[in-house]
Amino acid sequence: MPSFDVASEMDWQELDNAINQATKELQQRYDFKGVKSELKLDQKLKTVTLWCSEEAKLDAVNDIFQNKLIKRGISLLSFDYGDRDSAFGGSVRQVVTVQAGVSKEKGKEIIAALKESKIKVQAQMQDEQVRVTGKNRDDLQAAIAYLKQKQDSLKVPMTFGNFRD
Repeated sequence: MPSFDVASEMDWQELDNAINQATKELQQRYDFKGVKSELKLDQKLKTVTLWCSEEAKLDAVNDIFQNKLIKRGISLLSFDYGDRDSAFGGSVRQVVTVQAGVSKEKGKEIIAALKESKIKVQAQMQDEQVRVTGKNRDDLQAAIAYLKQKQDSLKVPMTFGNFRD
């Protein structure tokens, strides 16, 4: 029976490269002279911490970070921004959670979207991905096209792999 997997994977090396480029640009920009800022990646906790000594500059730090992510081909849907926390001495910090893998809640949303589409496929969660099976290849290709359309509304960066006949 033909099948494929829907996954949401993060290229950690590209993310690290984007953080390094953003840090380098922050050090060179004129409007950041005398302003301390930092971007820190914690791969085990799957978080990126944005920190800036001036609260007004945190938006600019975030903008530079997002521009580097886009240039590196990393989807902005992979990031979930937390609340801003006041840190020591008027500085501000924001923790950004990296979504690597399809969570159970997002997997249920993907499965529900496929059921709602009336395409003759079955979907089920397997670890951090969704396995979609169908009777023929055309149904699976229609399911992939449908999920690509729904990607923004589901807020999940999806990759389709392991296509088997």
